[in-house]
Amino acid sequence: MVYTIAVAGKGGTGKTTLAALIIGYLLKTDQRPILAVDADPNSNLNEALGITFDKTVVSTVDEIMDRKEDLPAGITKERLLDYQLQDALVESKGFDLLVMGRTEGPGCYCHANNLLRNFMEKLKGNYRDVVMDNEAGMEHLSRRTTRDVDTLLITANPAPVALRSAKRIQETAQKLKLKIKKIYLVLNETIGNSREKEKMEDVGLPFLGRIPYDEQIMECSINAKPLLDLPESSVALQAVKEIMRKLEVG
Repeated sequence: MVYTIAVAGKGGTGKTTLAALIIGYLLKTDQRPILAVDADPNSNLNEALGITFDKTVVSTVDEIMDRKEDLPAGITKERLLDYQLQDALVESKGFDLLVMGRTEGPGCYCHANNLLRNFMEKLKGNYRDVVMDNEAGMEHLSRRTTRDVDTLLITANPAPVALRSAKRIQETAQKLKLKIKKIYLVLNETIGNSREKEKMEDVGLPFLGRIPYDEQIMECSINAKPLLDLPESSVALQAVKEIMRKLEVG
């Protein structure tokens, strides 16, 4: 059974860092193969993972659906799209990366979304775990390109405005009637005092854990090194281990 974790949050709350740390944990505990999905239009999960990409899913879909010239004999748009999307998959050691990209243009995406949804469902069957890095609005989840999510982790810092944003993300997921089994709040760079606890209770989101400030992550960022290279001594990595233990993943 494929286990899908989606991470969402307002920009700057560390959601991409959390997604990369989760992928790193899954790799270290030999839970592979993993499908990493960058579903944030501000695509930068690849940098945290130390790989590059050439194509996005949305640009590939747009190119195929807008194609006017004749297709090769016996090839439908559906088959051509499936082939091209496979080509957009970036393979790495223990995991593959799929970058969704930003929706462009005013056209209807209903048919394209159906094709993409079918592709994603077939693709997910090849993996043990799926980790999705989403924007706050959860564009690709709202387009139903992924049917089921086992756990949605919403990142925030303890500032009231960030916590209110986290609550709105939860409400968005509920209004869209997405198939999400569990939703949790994860705090980044907190000091864990009692006032924070009161604020978290006010938000009404189950609190799963916090990611403390980590100098080693800052060093990776400054030196453009992937977070997969973090040593076991990383306090953020240790925090993610505890979060995954609570989720009973690994």
